[in-house]
Amino acid sequence: MRKLQRKRGARKALLKNLATSLILYERIETTLEKAKETRSLVERLIQKGKKNDLASFRYLLRFLPKNAAKKVIEDLAPSFVSRNGGYVRIIKLRKRIGDNANLAIIEFTERTAVKKEEPKEQKPAAKVKKIAKKENKDEKNNKSKS
Repeated sequence: MRKLQRKRGARKALLKNLATSLILYERIETTLEKAKETRSLVERLIQKGKKNDLASFRYLLRFLPKNAAKKVIEDLAPSFVSRNGGYVRIIKLRKRIGDNANLAIIEFTERTAVKKEEPKEQKPAAKVKKIAKKENKDEKNNKSKS
């Protein structure tokens, strides 16, 4: 187990926060060492969530807030039923400029996020008025030329 240059309480809090962020956002960027520690915790939580009973839900609540624990049981665990492990992957990135730490992306192997529909572009009222004025000027110029 890596100590991550922290005392026990701070290390536990860090790993809980990283696990929560990973579960809620399904992809986070952090240092390679933190990602490796987070992976082991999240894989255990997903494995426990696959049981889908009250005891496993209460176990998840020890490490995660209620919304993240629900997401594990309702969304993530069912998508990994056919897998026996390897729910999370780590992709190595660059070195951080400030302290030369190795950065990595940690994400779920099977993404469950649904793509959000992009809102349709709406022209602001001011732009519509300017366009209408411009068209009117063009029409007047065309009439005067003919």
